Amino acid sequence: MDMSASGQAQEHVAAGGSAPAPAPGSPEDPLTDALRIVHGAVDGGIGLKLLGGLGVRIVCPDYPPRLRRDQDIDFACLSKERKAVSAFLEQAGCQGDRRFNNLNGDRQMYFTAPSGRPIDVMVDRLTICHTLDFRPSFRQLPYTVDVVDLLLSKLQIVELNEKDARDIVQLLSCMPIAAAAARPGDQLAIDSDRFLSVLASDWGWWRTVTGNLDKLPGLLSERPHLAQPGMPFDPARQALQLRQLADSTPKSMKWKMRASIGDKVRWYELPEEVGH
Repeated sequence: MDMSASGQAQEHVAAGGSAPAPAPGSPEDPLTDALRIVHGAVDGGIGLKLLGGLGVRIVCPDYPPRLRRDQDIDFACLSKERKAVSAFLEQAGCQGDRRFNNLNGDRQMYFTAPSGRPIDVMVDRLTICHTLDFRPSFRQLPYTVDVVDLLLSKLQIVELNEKDARDIVQLLSCMPIAAAAARPGDQLAIDSDRFLSVLASDWGWWRTVTGNLDKLPGLLSERPHLAQPGMPFDPARQALQLRQLADSTPKSMKWKMRASIGDKVRWYELPEEVGH
């Protein structure tokens, strides 16, 4: 993949902004590390998929990348392939945290790449403020979890930081919204069926995601640098379309019962920090 097409916008690292961010495609670019690993996994038939901002860069290569020299690499795998994934990463020169992986390997594994970059591997699910189960759509794309799961992994965060907001804007700027049956098999898109299946069965998910979608126009007005000109889609309009879909889809009885309680009871989990 030619990452030079992603543009030249760069950010400074958090430590006072004194050190420049790496150039796209350079050895210091975290995506260079991630691509080496994920290409090896695909070649070896190993189910290892990118998550997070690096996954967003893969599916939106024409969007100027958000570059941080200290960025971690986040992957997902399935529990039935956990041992194969661990063996592959070690063969690729990654050092596993054996104690952490023995204690937590049913849900998360931790490695260090040969470059020294941290690697987190989420097993079956990503839990931040809600729990996103990757298993239904894990095989959709070769290098990343499905586009809609990249989006939901960010929209599930109750208190968005700027990098998460930027990833949401990036996906909404680059990806059409379409049901799987309504698009060619090789077209990348935000799968509206998968999106609605998550929100229609869980009021808490619906509450957090629609709240973030509602905030997006104001956020773009306050921080116009989050968006980029010349992208295929207007992110604010895309957010509105997803909001309208979320409102109009039929809801489960469980959803309706929880909706009757509303905000009186907290509907999300507080993010858990798991120490390595």
